[in-house]
Amino acid sequence: MKTTEFAIIGLGGVGGYFGFKLAQKYATDSAANITFIAREKTYEIVKEKGLTLLSAENENPIARPHQILKALAELGHTDVFVICVKEYDLENICNQLKDKIKSDTVILPLMNGVDIYERIRKIITNGIVLPSCVYVASHIKEKGIVEHKGNPGKIIAGKDPEHQEFDPQGIVDLFMNASIDIDYKEDSFPAIWSKYFFIASFGLVSARYNKSIGQVNEEEELHQRALAVMQEIQAIAVRKKIALPENIIEQTFQKAATFPFQTPTSLQLDVQSGKENTELELFAGAIIAYGKELGIPVPETTDIYNEIKNGMLV
Repeated sequence: MKTTEFAIIGLGGVGGYFGFKLAQKYATDSAANITFIAREKTYEIVKEKGLTLLSAENENPIARPHQILKALAELGHTDVFVICVKEYDLENICNQLKDKIKSDTVILPLMNGVDIYERIRKIITNGIVLPSCVYVASHIKEKGIVEHKGNPGKIIAGKDPEHQEFDPQGIVDLFMNASIDIDYKEDSFPAIWSKYFFIASFGLVSARYNKSIGQVNEEEELHQRALAVMQEIQAIAVRKKIALPENIIEQTFQKAATFPFQTPTSLQLDVQSGKENTELELFAGAIIAYGKELGIPVPETTDIYNEIKNGMLV
């Protein structure tokens, strides 16, 4: 049986969680070889001590990959690239990857955002890209150590619109055999956009006001701003013919109500701590760009984007 060569790019909360599970399963199973790509300090720690995942799901918290590398340039033949970087690193990674992509190479981007597939395709025109989204409550506790809480992580992936004939079942099975919850759909864009309704609207408003998910949901002014952002996203989704439920906005507020009241968003934490690189462009920038491209006004998103950029923070 052929061994599938995986490369996990980025060992943050997402790459660390799923990369750990793959590495631990295939350390003793020749169905796959798992390579990690990590930056200097993380590279040194994981090379010496292995990757640590603190989670109720696993008895042994240490996993060692088949190999760990500092740079994509060092990689040999790879069948599946799992991209787990922050969105502001995506173009850089794609430019490094494009010469390594063959017609049957698979790219699985485990990233937030509705425009990830399009952004990859602007740089990498060949190969198979499986549009996907991910749900996992995990974060870097310290370099080489990832902490996971809550429900098991979940991946939703779908067919490449440019390669409808490609059947990824073999890859899906490799994930499932590593005890990873992966849901493969014919069309994953409705799931990607449904998640985006929540993370973009609540992310932007919580970052602007430094208020929790519960506060944004319940305080009238903040609720109305989140609603206006969702309405702008909905107008874009309708124009792009994304098959979303009619009550998607109501569903999104209901989802927010299931979080503990004081839960912050990651964009809120990044913006309020003054972090140089944040996912502001992923959330607001994509809506503004789609609005321009499609001729759809997005004044609320534009206003919040400018308020955050100009430091109008509470």
